[in-house]
Amino acid sequence: MLLTFLGAAGTVTGSKTLVEVEQPVDAAGHRASAAPNRILVDCGMFQGPRDVRSRNWQTFPVDPTSLAGVILTHAHLDHCGYLPALVRDGFDGPVFCSPNTAELVPIILRDSARLQEEDTAWARKKGFSRHADPQPLYDINDAERAIALLRPVEFGTEFRPLDGLTARLDVGGHILGSSIVRLTEESRQRTVVFSGDLGRGNHPLLEPPAPPDHADAIVVESTYGNREHDDVDAEMDEMARAITRTLKRGGTVVIPAFAVDRTEVLLKALRTLQDQQRIPVAPIHVDSPMALAALRIYVRAIQDGDPEINSATAALGPDAIDLPNVHEATTPQDSMALDRGGARIIVSASGMGSGGRVTHHLKALLPDDDNTVLLVGFQAAGTPGRMLLDGAHEIKIHGQYVPVRAEIIEIEAFSVHADASELIDWMRSCRTKPAQVFVNHGEPDAADALAERIRREWDVAVHVPHEGERVRV
Repeated sequence: MLLTFLGAAGTVTGSKTLVEVEQPVDAAGHRASAAPNRILVDCGMFQGPRDVRSRNWQTFPVDPTSLAGVILTHAHLDHCGYLPALVRDGFDGPVFCSPNTAELVPIILRDSARLQEEDTAWARKKGFSRHADPQPLYDINDAERAIALLRPVEFGTEFRPLDGLTARLDVGGHILGSSIVRLTEESRQRTVVFSGDLGRGNHPLLEPPAPPDHADAIVVESTYGNREHDDVDAEMDEMARAITRTLKRGGTVVIPAFAVDRTEVLLKALRTLQDQQRIPVAPIHVDSPMALAALRIYVRAIQDGDPEINSATAALGPDAIDLPNVHEATTPQDSMALDRGGARIIVSASGMGSGGRVTHHLKALLPDDDNTVLLVGFQAAGTPGRMLLDGAHEIKIHGQYVPVRAEIIEIEAFSVHADASELIDWMRSCRTKPAQVFVNHGEPDAADALAERIRREWDVAVHVPHEGERVRV
């Protein structure tokens, strides 16, 4: 079994790993089977700085028609968002994923296509693109064709994505539907386990990730590979203080949030803070069509007793995330009205401030020191969120520089990525020590730090692959 790292190598986005199963050849050098012998694990879009995003426009390194299929670990854009482009270029195989991922991916891809079309039209109208005739990476028709390829597979069920390869999905605990992918080469019984984006044991809504069982090799993410998460109670106290002082001065709290899972986790936290009278009861506006669509899927999962939902949330029922003072901003007019300011909380995508409606809120509200921006997720290098976190005095939005006078607060309590210790603990729960560990999906400092810690504490062969590198399992 051969792995080629086509994305999330040296960066936290664009996850794509090519998996090939070697097939025997006859004396003339012909393969025993003419069937495709390669699949992709994840098919994500690159996000962040321009030099990273530009990789989405490069020719895909393998012929998409040569792929037997794709397996998705979960529905975040950096793991599924390139699918429509792959389909546009000829891929038409099955896309395997968990049932909840199959519910969420259509929301993500349709929204991505719509935003690209809208952003392209806006750039063309305002003239801030470097291209005379800017085009979206893909359109809604490409997205619909990709959605039609989704093939849901229940957790724990073995399936064969291609001849000679057995696959299984286990609970990943990162977002609803997120999966750990286990692949076994049947001829040699070699197994590689992909962590995907690994969740935490204390996710507010979901069950913890399943152990990796047996593995000859593990491909593990490293988003927080050089960090430990802060104490959740202390972080919640800081969040409550920031929200309270902002609302009391008549300001708006803007929370850039990933539309899937982060919005739901935030709503549960806001409900807890309100019920404990640690923050004032104020209007909470969820301003993201994608987030609102995902919220309905989470509510349904809680109502239906989905096994991914943890017992504490199941006991509370849908009220855990369905607050009476939540208002849905469904139209562009609803969204624009929020930019007038006032004592309210706005939860809007995207989580790094790199696109979507939140960019308009940041543009309107950053110049006013009555307002506060709460950064509640990982902020990749080069994104507006990271620039704010690093203390930028102004940031460029829609081709225009905007002064930063609002209060900027980072709250890490909502991270649903495992930290360095949690990643190592998860790998150590493997019944047998793997021969190899490959560390990807992290910025270089984080990936290198995790790799060194694995060597020091676990004494296995570990490598941080570079983009395009090919390795044998």
